[in-house]
Amino acid sequence: MEFKLEAQDSKSKARAGHITTAHGEIETPIFMPVGTAGSVKAVHQRELDQDIHAEIILGNTYHLYLRPGLDIIQKGGGLHKFNGWEKPMLTDSGGYQVYSLSGTRKIKEEGVTFKSHIDGSKHMFSPEKVMDIQRVIGADIMMAFDECTPYPCEYGYARESMEMTHRWLKRCCDRFDETEGLYGYDQTLFPIVQGSTFKDLRVKSAETIASFEREGNAIGGLSVGEPHEIMYEQTEVVCDILPKDKPRYLMGVGTPENILECIALGVDMFDCVMPTRNARNGMLFTSEGILNMRNEKWKDDFSAVDPNMDGYASSFYNKAYLRHLITSKEMLGAQIASIHNLSFYLWLVKEAREQIKMGTFASWKNEMVKKVTNRL
Repeated sequence: MEFKLEAQDSKSKARAGHITTAHGEIETPIFMPVGTAGSVKAVHQRELDQDIHAEIILGNTYHLYLRPGLDIIQKGGGLHKFNGWEKPMLTDSGGYQVYSLSGTRKIKEEGVTFKSHIDGSKHMFSPEKVMDIQRVIGADIMMAFDECTPYPCEYGYARESMEMTHRWLKRCCDRFDETEGLYGYDQTLFPIVQGSTFKDLRVKSAETIASFEREGNAIGGLSVGEPHEIMYEQTEVVCDILPKDKPRYLMGVGTPENILECIALGVDMFDCVMPTRNARNGMLFTSEGILNMRNEKWKDDFSAVDPNMDGYASSFYNKAYLRHLITSKEMLGAQIASIHNLSFYLWLVKEAREQIKMGTFASWKNEMVKKVTNRL
């Protein structure tokens, strides 16, 4: 993987860059639609490519390991061939899913034992096993195995967890470096910064993972319930330390406002389930604000969902029709809404990139934050 920094905003820390992977090019800043089980919910791969203009999608190690299982994925030639997505792909390590299974998992130095949410069967993830799983899945970018601490979190626990994450990272790197990809192309490993909401821990973690000199770095353990101001504060601390010549990935973030503010702090890559999850509940994100499509006010509004996104797939449908589909619980409603929200997120980061290159990002961002947080 290669990363080239192309532009830097003069009034913020926002950057525009270019990532080259074995499966194609990625222009940053970028948003990655989440395809947890090898599928972005309610969206065809063709639509991801041609309508939404996604450049990279995300898969989940925990879910894919449990179902369909590694044997099926490997027999299928890796996840790219199995699901028909020919562009870049990233897999997370399963650390966040293990975090969310707090009632059924045990964390030790060796790794984590947990029970499947599908059938209750017992499994164990170690740093080495997580590397092997992601080799089988075949993503262009693999994530190191880490522990995601909750919020709030006691300082002592956060410190011990961070130090174990660093030890796990060494084991991940050793396993990654002594193995090769299974499908004839190179993969890349990203470490993950932890440290909860404590500045000194975040500084130490960022310095530690930067010392591993991998091709990119991630920031984890945020967007887990802490106030946005704390997220921004910790993100800025970490971005000021992580190498400028490598991409920075803020995991699990977030709202359009979060993305804009964190681009301004120097983040290059984002992912979140919010666009599709909220779409299925009838909430749409637009360049003018947030729409609740179940609201009676859209019943006879035949205007486009977002007039500023002319040419995108969702622009062919009006608000009244989309409201009808959603209130009628038609599957097409969830599909159109999901395509729209993802299209908007990709539109937003593309606009941010253009503003960075023109040197006008900071003022544009301030205006856009006001708009995207407005409830229409």
